[in-house]
Amino acid sequence: MKTISASILTTLTLFAPLQLQGQEQSEYLSLRLEMERAIRKGNAFLKTQQEKEGFWAEKETPALTSLVLAAMMRDPGLDYTKAHPPHIEQGFDWLLKQQKDDGGIYVKGLATYNTSSAIMALLARGREEDEPTILKAREFLINQQTDWGNKGTADNKYDGGIGYGGTYAHSDMSNTYLAIEALYHSRQIAKDNKTGKQPELNWKAALNFVSRCQNVESTNDQVTTVAKEDEGGFVYFPGDSKAGERKLADGRTALRSYGSMSYAGLLSLLYADLSPDDKRVKSVLRWLGDNYTLKENPGLGQQGLYYYYHAMTKSLVAAGIDILERPDGSKVDWRKDLGRLLVSNQGKDGSWVNENSRWWENDDILVTSYVVLTLEQLYYSIPE
Repeated sequence: MKTISASILTTLTLFAPLQLQGQEQSEYLSLRLEMERAIRKGNAFLKTQQEKEGFWAEKETPALTSLVLAAMMRDPGLDYTKAHPPHIEQGFDWLLKQQKDDGGIYVKGLATYNTSSAIMALLARGREEDEPTILKAREFLINQQTDWGNKGTADNKYDGGIGYGGTYAHSDMSNTYLAIEALYHSRQIAKDNKTGKQPELNWKAALNFVSRCQNVESTNDQVTTVAKEDEGGFVYFPGDSKAGERKLADGRTALRSYGSMSYAGLLSLLYADLSPDDKRVKSVLRWLGDNYTLKENPGLGQQGLYYYYHAMTKSLVAAGIDILERPDGSKVDWRKDLGRLLVSNQGKDGSWVNENSRWWENDDILVTSYVVLTLEQLYYSIPE
């Protein structure tokens, strides 16, 4: 099994397969079976929560329905050779009806979040008939990219990023990461499209915005000071961190990095095709290794804990990282630890929920979707 030191990172291999032998293979086989059972129970719970019209949780937030549908479509127990269950088809039928003339898939607000999540659900279904819908939604996301002030100059700190849309117009790391993820995974559909040339995200500008959210002075033109313990991590948007500020010895203040946005930043850097040797990739991996924990969302405690687990899993799997090395030299098999943790804290009814309500995580439908998707990512990243 490959080991990557997060304290002194030298190389990074993207999408490398996990190699297992002997006892290790037996332990992972057992964990895979436990995860498969937990996924099945989680999706069974979600099935019971569907509204008569076909959506889940809130009609005004299609992202919740999208997360549920993506979780159900990736269930290893689903037989893809047969028709999908009626409740899944009903959910997709409802979701498709939410697409607006501008291409976005939303009801009233949070257009980027909802549209990005919907694209990922439709990609999980993998149906050719959905491609025109995906292309329209993809173009909508691209049109949300910010370029205020003088066009093409990145003279505004939000330029290149993407925000919620509507009254929440300025860019942030969370919406940018979700949009980048949806655009990255749908770009082959755009390339194969025969109906006309598709627009593309300005990836250079997007990378510039992402860099402005990272606590690295040499690649971030928006910061004047970074605390040593925050070097490499990410904040919510330039000049703002949900983890607050850190008072430095010289009287200055610096933004604190935190876990969920740092994983979102890592995935964004990878999808922007940065070299593994790039300082931004190395430094965020170093920060993530130094601050690795499953007890909390580093910097935020229990706030956004399951979003953190989900972003962690997607990012580390995409980066091909099997083992994290801590500052004390100990080595962490994060897949095994996270898989066991999530399996162990599933409720009797098959659900998961966060007692901390920040970012809706007291909603058992949202959190159960996060966890099922996380377990599925873990499940498929481990060889049988």
